[in-house]
Amino acid sequence: METQKFQFKTNINCGGCVTKVTPYLDKAEGIESWEVDTANRDKILTVNSTNIDADKIIATVKEAGFNIEQI
Repeated sequence: METQKFQFKTNINCGGCVTKVTPYLDKAEGIESWEVDTANRDKILTVNSTNIDADKIIATVKEAGFNIEQI
């Protein structure tokens, strides 16, 4: 299966926020790896995935209590 890369603007803006969202993203089936660039003004979440779509990633991050928008 081919790996897809998605990027999103978020309001995950600190280490504590990353810690809060980690269990949600780690349990989401199909996400291979992810990282948040908290130094970037737009707090870019990059997700490398196989077999998960952008809508599911958005739903997962919203479930954790954060804003997210695909770019």
